[in-house]
Amino acid sequence: MSTIVFDEKKPLDFVAIGRLCIDLNANEINRPMEDTVTFTKYVGGSPANICIGMARLGLAAGFIGKVADDQMGRFIVRYLERNGIDTAGVVTDRTGAVTGLAFTEIKSPADCSILMYRDNVADLKLHAAEVREDVIASAKLLLVSGTALAQSPSREAVFQALDYARRHGAVIAFDLDYRPYTWTSKEETAVYYNLAAEKCDIIFGTREEFDLMERFESNPDRSDEATASKWFDYKARIVVIKHGKEGSIAYAKDGASHRARSFPANVVKTFGAGDSYAAGFLYGLMRQWPIARSMEFGSAAAAIVVSSHSCSDAMPTAEQVSRYIDECNETNRS
Repeated sequence: MSTIVFDEKKPLDFVAIGRLCIDLNANEINRPMEDTVTFTKYVGGSPANICIGMARLGLAAGFIGKVADDQMGRFIVRYLERNGIDTAGVVTDRTGAVTGLAFTEIKSPADCSILMYRDNVADLKLHAAEVREDVIASAKLLLVSGTALAQSPSREAVFQALDYARRHGAVIAFDLDYRPYTWTSKEETAVYYNLAAEKCDIIFGTREEFDLMERFESNPDRSDEATASKWFDYKARIVVIKHGKEGSIAYAKDGASHRARSFPANVVKTFGAGDSYAAGFLYGLMRQWPIARSMEFGSAAAAIVVSSHSCSDAMPTAEQVSRYIDECNETNRS
């Protein structure tokens, strides 16, 4: 069984706080950005993608964040609502802030990059006073994104959300989601990431992201076990460390470790894999599946999303993920 217990009396399964933006994915695949002239618009941002993924998997999901008072902001809110996501916690900026944009370049399945426009973006204007305590109080699980810690007032809003979650007994997941262009320095990032991680039950990150958090500590061998062990001295019960193509390892507070099974994919682009993996993994934990099965489900969801042009639109249903796993198992047996 999972080592995480959720309060089943709460009506909202999942709520995320953080970045809401627009992804503009290149339609001309296998071409550099300089030669790309058409893009398709999707809702983006890691916490938004994870929230959409959870809703597609059949969970009651909500979002806490801020959008610009423009056409893009309205597009985002309408998209969330069409996907059954509670937007009571989404507020509209009135200061003239804009919607963040992410242009994606798909030179090849292995060579993808993102060009971000993040100046004066609405999602970083969320104030602590705008965080709805009642929304968090009704949720079994809160997900916070590291990007939302990059600037004030969003930084304070995240810590207020963490306080509400602890006060009302919600499980907290932390997706490190490091984006260097939104931070002043790596030292600043390390300080605030560590302060947030101390309050969280589940922590997701790449090896490089955990290295960034440990820049004031001694872990010369970049030991995953040492990294996980540190967080078990705080609130963490599961620490997931991702190693790119080599897969991920989940460490549990009981001393067990689990490796994610990989699935074949017709890879179109690499981005979105971490978001779909997180949604699938958290879904499994909320179903009280063992960690290994939850990781398998997350890996299969990631394989589906990287085989698609989009991230948010490609987030699969539980039936699609289960069917994909069954198909892969059948292929392996034949």
